[in-house]
Amino acid sequence: MAFARLPKPLLRLIRYPPRLAYALGLGPLLGRYVLLLTTIGRKSDLKRVTPLQYEEQDGIIYVGAARGTKADWFRNIVANPQVTVRVRNRRFKAQAEAITDTERVADFLELRLARHPRMVGAMMKGEGLPARPSRAQLEQYAKSIAMVAIKPEPASPSQIPQS
Repeated sequence: MAFARLPKPLLRLIRYPPRLAYALGLGPLLGRYVLLLTTIGRKSDLKRVTPLQYEEQDGIIYVGAARGTKADWFRNIVANPQVTVRVRNRRFKAQAEAITDTERVADFLELRLARHPRMVGAMMKGEGLPARPSRAQLEQYAKSIAMVAIKPEPASPSQIPQS
């Protein structure tokens, strides 16, 4: 989306306020819109934390990659789909599935538009689309982005503690 054109150093700076908010215990407030996704760096093997907007449907969490398959966190998931998610006051391990199928990405965009018409409509305008794009326009736009479906692993006694 509009963030896709920002330089990488600026994108890295944008990550810090949500991470700080979660660290200060504001996860339940911020978590309505933003989660923290922890991946393992495909080159470094270090933990990488990325704040992302999300939608949850039927127990699955969906996040979009505005930079498409070039997003570092997306490429980390392709290399290692085991992730940790922190959303609101929950923290859990999950399995992530990278998705580039145009129709599924367009479905995700439609869901986001239905739930957040003003916010996502403004993002669409920033991409040169109408605030209420047609399905054909969404499918065309979906060719340039990707998404990830995150499926929480079943709870077990050794699950990561809630915080």
